Amino acid sequence: MIEHVPFGRTGHRSSRVIFGAAALGHSSDSRRDQLLALLDEHGINHIDTAASYGDSERHVAVWLAERRRDFFVATKTGERTGDGARAELERSLQRLGTDHVDLIQLHNLVEEDEWRTVFSPGGAVESLARARAEGLVHHIGVTGHGLRIAAMHQRSLAEFAFDSVLLPYSHILLRQPDYAADVDTLLGVCADQNVAVQTIKAVARRRWPDDHDGPKYSWYQPLEDPEALTRSVHHVLAHPQLFLNTTSDSRLLPVVFQAAADHDGSAPDPVDLDADLVAAEAAPIFDGGALERI
Repeated sequence: MIEHVPFGRTGHRSSRVIFGAAALGHSSDSRRDQLLALLDEHGINHIDTAASYGDSERHVAVWLAERRRDFFVATKTGERTGDGARAELERSLQRLGTDHVDLIQLHNLVEEDEWRTVFSPGGAVESLARARAEGLVHHIGVTGHGLRIAAMHQRSLAEFAFDSVLLPYSHILLRQPDYAADVDTLLGVCADQNVAVQTIKAVARRRWPDDHDGPKYSWYQPLEDPEALTRSVHHVLAHPQLFLNTTSDSRLLPVVFQAAADHDGSAPDPVDLDADLVAAEAAPIFDGGALERI
């Protein structure tokens, strides 16, 4: 079983690995049922979805209909105005078939103009705080992609008491000194404020090559070698402050979950992590410039 630890100051003990329900965005009913069995096998009790993840919320609703108390449910809104965020939250509640979500997150809040709108009077933060007071949500978080997000999360936390943050975290991205420094500072802020830290892109290999003509189950090309996948999972979980959100490529979940279940708390040798990147011909999926946006 995968370890359960406090999810920041929320009062919930979440599995260190969080199910990224983007994997359900275009799934069949039978695949959905298979994934629930896999989650149960490894003790996954935290689901992360979003209004923009295709049919994901509708699939999660099937699970919640019988087992709402078994899962901490997080969703996301990409809306920036108060009215837009409220309307999207209400649609998510309807699609999920529940009267509340445990965590609502502002999705990919990194652009300056959007940041200002969110925190302005009549913005999404004000609206979601009101929804929290009404009991429609229990906690509020903020997420983001790219190499600017760790610094932007610091600004967001200074502006509002978010309960969680989410950002990219992998060996290859942390080899970029400026990003590594921003992440380290953010982790210190989150530790001081007891803010939960979720990570994404742990198993990213590179962006899809132009000549790839096979199926794409995630927007980036993931690592596929089981040993490299295991080391990438252990790299994240070796930091006790971090949660790992899984890839949308559900084919990789058995290896990811087993790696987490087997983790003994130690960190992989950086030499081995470097060798994995070389063998996979890996490249950063974000670079702070041309590759900043997904």
